[in-house]
Amino acid sequence: MKQVIALVLGGGRGTRLLPLTAYRAKPAVPLAGKYRLIDIPISNCINSEVNQIFVLTQFQSNSLHRHIRGTYRFDHFSGGFVEILAAQQTMQESDDVRHWYQGTADAVRKNLRHIAQDGIEYVLILSGDQLYRMDFREMLETHQKSGAEVTIAAKPVNRCEAGSLGIMRIDPTGRVVGFLEKPQTTRELNDVAMDPAWLDARGINCGGRDCLASMGIYLFNYKTLLAALEKTNYPDFGKDVFPATIRSRHVQLHLFDGYWEDIGTIRSFYEANLRLAEPNPPFELSSATAPIYTRTRSLPPSRFDGATIRHSLVADGCYIGAGSHIENSVVGLRCRIGRNVTIRNAVVMGADFYESPHQLACDSREGRPPIGIGDGAVIKNAIVDKNCHIGAGVEVAGNPLQVDRLSGEGWEMLDGLMVVAKDAVLRDGWRRA
Repeated sequence: MKQVIALVLGGGRGTRLLPLTAYRAKPAVPLAGKYRLIDIPISNCINSEVNQIFVLTQFQSNSLHRHIRGTYRFDHFSGGFVEILAAQQTMQESDDVRHWYQGTADAVRKNLRHIAQDGIEYVLILSGDQLYRMDFREMLETHQKSGAEVTIAAKPVNRCEAGSLGIMRIDPTGRVVGFLEKPQTTRELNDVAMDPAWLDARGINCGGRDCLASMGIYLFNYKTLLAALEKTNYPDFGKDVFPATIRSRHVQLHLFDGYWEDIGTIRSFYEANLRLAEPNPPFELSSATAPIYTRTRSLPPSRFDGATIRHSLVADGCYIGAGSHIENSVVGLRCRIGRNVTIRNAVVMGADFYESPHQLACDSREGRPPIGIGDGAVIKNAIVDKNCHIGAGVEVAGNPLQVDRLSGEGWEMLDGLMVVAKDAVLRDGWRRA
């Protein structure tokens, strides 16, 4: 796999994940208590022996840069690297907003000089906000055997799911001959639907699925990518480059039928996390052959003093007080939870640090609860971001029937979920009016 270089696209604004992306890039959003979204594509690359990886960044990227620098270090003999390519102005460019990344394809176009390395034959384009486990060696094998110039990963889906995805039309050999973004009508769906028997013949149980959705994972011949970007000014891969390439190049489908989730909204982020805490999760975090890597931390084991915990994930360095009950939830790093706390159907991200005696004294002087969750608090149907000061007796509760977007100081109600923003302070006894 030394002839493959990977580009992970991490420069989007992530507006649909606000307020979680108010102070961080979307790929830096915490996942499953101890990881970040960016760990997924990078781990998939490392496990597939793709160890030349660039991460393209732009918005709110400080914590993402810090995480990558502190996590991914290769030895001098492997030749591997994970390097950051941040949006930047060069001597050939004026001080113009157009020189910021205008889309996924534009981000790669502006960095072509960095991937022009000897021996590179293929470029793997990945998203920084998806949850899945894939061996890219199998995708390269599909690409080479078919003689394709571009290969795209696709997942079979039902028609009811197709309306929010890009759907591909294929010929009997698996070559992509058409593409339709978010088909809505029966006629549009019929135009891109395939014969489910095509899946069955390839060892995949169709289960009634007759649409093939783009996963936004592309493998290009290097020269094909160069031509596609240098001869056009298309800004985006999914909307522009890929449909145009189908008309002029051999684009092949690579079937994938494992777990895959595009974590692009607050609701999808919340549900993906809680599914990971289920007794039989659809995506296993542990794997002997394809682990998920993240930053190594020197944290103590989590301590539970008489707490009850069911169907939940609890990360390192936590303290959970007596009488507390945690169910169907994810609890992040360094989380300090008091006595008789109830956490149900919630994602609590924890803290970036333990407060020092001086910081705790400042909290006390200013009448602010310490970082963590105070005695008797109730957290349910909610997301609590990092470093929040949640006082005793506080009630943070989403309402599945609440469809309107509401907000207040340090919190928002989104799609029936209450989201407490990073560093928010909810003083003793607080609850939404």
